[in-house]
Amino acid sequence: MQRARRSCLSVPASSERFIASAASVEADEIFLDLEDSVAPGAKATARSLAAAALGSDGWGSRTVGVRINDASSRWAYADLLAVAVPRLDIIVLPKVRSPRDVIWLDVLLGQVEADRGLPAGRIGIEAQIEDSRGLAAVDAIAACSRRLESLVFGPADYIASIGMRTLEVGEQPPGYAADAYHYPLLRILVAARANDLQAIDGPYLRIRDAEGFRRSALNAAALGYDGKWVLHPGQVPVANDVFAPTAAEFARANQILDAYQRATDDQLRGAVMLGDEMIDEASRKMAQAMVARGRAAGLR
Repeated sequence: MQRARRSCLSVPASSERFIASAASVEADEIFLDLEDSVAPGAKATARSLAAAALGSDGWGSRTVGVRINDASSRWAYADLLAVAVPRLDIIVLPKVRSPRDVIWLDVLLGQVEADRGLPAGRIGIEAQIEDSRGLAAVDAIAACSRRLESLVFGPADYIASIGMRTLEVGEQPPGYAADAYHYPLLRILVAARANDLQAIDGPYLRIRDAEGFRRSALNAAALGYDGKWVLHPGQVPVANDVFAPTAAEFARANQILDAYQRATDDQLRGAVMLGDEMIDEASRKMAQAMVARGRAAGLR
């Protein structure tokens, strides 16, 4: 697996106070937001604050990124030039609607890296799928750039895009008996996995509703997502807990790997009983994925 992204903390780049406090939060990824959390008139100031913050120490080994404005905006180009510094790991590209959005960013990143003496391919991309056009093109988007590291679901813009009758991001729309987010979440997940990318769930906007956030995170984790965006430091421990295997799951996965290796190496058998369960090559793959996820979360 790539670097862990159980919790991805969004920090408004227009707030010096929020930026200063972000480095102490135990999130796997922290990204400074230049897009929706910043008013049009504050874009230039936020850009300068983000660039200054990236030039400072204290970020540790976590993934550090910036969400620039979308590729069709008048701010995106200047955003990238301002924040492409050695400490930058990731550019989060919002409102991705077609492969050309990602390709534009990929080409520009290559030029900036060459101009500034950064290693080629140093800066990765996270593509945010936020509307019907992006979801319809998600397979092509996921395959269009070797810089891509993850696909991110953007629920708020998606709700507006398809006309879902709700104002509660993360909660089910009144009157709909099933899970209204299952289709976009699963489609993004399949596209991500088909291209060896991580899949990240979007934010839950009721930042004081800890149980609602946990419920939303558990739903995405059960489906197979790697992590979730968080909007408040208080959500970080919940995300880190939910998207990491439990100690029991991690131990069971290692037990399956050990038993299967003994069966294939010593007994030359492709299937074997482990307790009341038959395990085979498919079991090994599931266990291997669980162990990799646990090790990324620090389990040993």
